[in-house]
Amino acid sequence: MGKVITLFNLLPRLHQALIGLLLLIIFAAFLIPSEDAEASRHTEKTAVSTQAPQTDIQLPLAFRTPDGPQSALSGNSAEARSSDNTTQETTNTKPAEPAKPELTEDSFTVRDGDTLAAIFNRAGFSAREVYDVTQLKQTGKIVKKLMPGDSITLIKDSDGKFAGLRYQLSKIDTLVVSRNEDKLHEYTVNKEVTHEEKFVTAEITSNFWNAGVKAGLTPAQIMELATIFGWDVDFALDIREGDSFALIYDEEYADGNFLQNGNILAAEFINQGERFTAVRYTDGQYYSEEGRSMRKAFLKSPVDFKYVSSNFNPRRLHPVTGQVKAHRGVDYVAAVGTPIKSAGAGRVIKSSYNKYNGNYVFIKHNDTYTTKYLHLNKRKVKQGDYVKQGQTIGTLGATGRVTGAHLHYEFIVNGVHRNPRTVKLPKADPIAKKERAAFTKLSETLMAKIESEKQVQYARERNAQ
Repeated sequence: MGKVITLFNLLPRLHQALIGLLLLIIFAAFLIPSEDAEASRHTEKTAVSTQAPQTDIQLPLAFRTPDGPQSALSGNSAEARSSDNTTQETTNTKPAEPAKPELTEDSFTVRDGDTLAAIFNRAGFSAREVYDVTQLKQTGKIVKKLMPGDSITLIKDSDGKFAGLRYQLSKIDTLVVSRNEDKLHEYTVNKEVTHEEKFVTAEITSNFWNAGVKAGLTPAQIMELATIFGWDVDFALDIREGDSFALIYDEEYADGNFLQNGNILAAEFINQGERFTAVRYTDGQYYSEEGRSMRKAFLKSPVDFKYVSSNFNPRRLHPVTGQVKAHRGVDYVAAVGTPIKSAGAGRVIKSSYNKYNGNYVFIKHNDTYTTKYLHLNKRKVKQGDYVKQGQTIGTLGATGRVTGAHLHYEFIVNGVHRNPRTVKLPKADPIAKKERAAFTKLSETLMAKIESEKQVQYARERNAQ
């Protein structure tokens, strides 16, 4: 330091004055703080003076941040306000619902001799749980009628206790039992059924049955179609090659799955050049497209037969005696046991047996008409019974004086035997006058659709050739 002072004294006075002034400026710079430094110290002082006392605050774990609780409690900063808002929103969130008990399902097939108790035992349920289910009004009745092959689904909770069951009553309805707060509740779940219309047409090349099968109709639909036109067409004797039919029928679906075929809605049958039509109305009956009833007072034939072995003939040779004896009815051949139907509604005036007629039934329909049914295997009605048209009155057989199994059928008008196949049958009432307008609209719509679909089908067949 002494050497520095000696050197300074050797300098000229002007130089000494400049160096001294420079040192004074440097020294002043250190003593006077800058504006930024002053502001920084002021902010630090203010923050310290407004800070809350250092207390130990315990925040829930879900609200803690890496900065600790102090930053969350800073009163004036935007970050503190944001933290406060987040905390409030989280606090107002709805608490999570308690988890529902886990349920498991097992399906059981009813075995021969099974009871509900046996099925519940296989599932591990107690006798008390069986008892509780049988006390339910609907379920208690149904479980008594369980049949082998039926399926029942049993539901248990996580503790292995009975929680409910499902049992399918039909393709549409399912019985459901559920437990809620230690009480059992039963109800029926119904699937939504929708309907679609389907069109079918066919030409008969060999016989009516084969044509129906080839067109995709079920046996039940073929028989229904024959029943609708059975008063006008003899499906055993009148059918010819080239005859044709067309129909629209209903299909039922549940949840998009096919359930079953519904009713025939409208149909057309052309037999030997003659056109017959049928439209189903809201009363469930069929009428021609003009509104005439398809249902006649009498069936064309009282049995679904294979062929006629003997027609109405006043001068026929008897097959047993060989003598000329009038055959005053028609003999229909079919398998033994084939159902015999009443040709019309009426009262049974005879139901008995003798060595000539075998088992026989006579029905009086009114003061004008009587029908007789001979050689039955079994009689299913007794004298005095009232029967409906189409009701089974017996089964075909070979009792009495016969050479083979058949039904001998007689049709009597005012006490005179008439040929059942050619007699003019009385007709039933047409559509009611008050329903005619609605029926006509329905008939025109359905028959127009049949004609349109036939044209489309014809065009497809031509294009395929």
